[in-house]
Amino acid sequence: MLLEATNVSKAFGDFLALAGADLAVAEGEIIGLIGPNGAGKSALLRAVAGLAPASAGSVRYDGRNKNELGRSALARRLSFLAQDGGAHWPLRVDHLVALGRLPHRRPLAGLSERDRAAIERALIAAEIAHLRLRTFGTLSGGERMRALIARALAVEAETLLADEPIAALDPLHQLRIMQLLSSTAREGACVVVVLHDLALATRFCDRLVLLSAGGTLLDGAPSMLSDDLIRQAYNVAAIRGEHCGQPFVLPWAPL
Repeated sequence: MLLEATNVSKAFGDFLALAGADLAVAEGEIIGLIGPNGAGKSALLRAVAGLAPASAGSVRYDGRNKNELGRSALARRLSFLAQDGGAHWPLRVDHLVALGRLPHRRPLAGLSERDRAAIERALIAAEIAHLRLRTFGTLSGGERMRALIARALAVEAETLLADEPIAALDPLHQLRIMQLLSSTAREGACVVVVLHDLALATRFCDRLVLLSAGGTLLDGAPSMLSDDLIRQAYNVAAIRGEHCGQPFVLPWAPL
């Protein structure tokens, strides 16, 4: 699904969270949505997901707006993982992941064989098949995030939007989540992920979209994230290096 947000603005009362931001995505790539706190990343992601209508601008899916595509079709074609996503009741992991199949099911209908197969694929992809009978509340932070991503994967949508999925995770689980998102994109989906870690963003993402003050400063390959852009957006100096032929960038000192 080609998804395109053009000149999107979003106001919350007198506060303008987005001021003419753009985002265009296609299948088979992982896009890192980066920028400082308050830059409008979550607002743009929610606008793209159809959860918080833009105050101005347009969001189109294969050339159609949300109303033209239809709510049910959008729910099947686009999966959203919220920043504060979770489960507020003692669901079993496999039951939580099964919620991802709701857009494909008829009202009051049970799980079909296709649903069960999709749930199993999601559990295996997220490496949590062995946790299927555990309740969500008994999982560690990293296991919980993998369960939530499995729920998103079970939708088998063409586009996956993830808002800060590695926040508060340890380095091992951050790497595992980024590897999972990367492999999801390699299988043909489009993944848009909000990130604060520039090292992981430049390592795993095919393209970076840098927001600052509600607008788009950069939309291009990770190699285009220059020191000047980092200073402009984050007000920090960065250092660069290379390991195994792969360049990396690290924020180093405030300016």
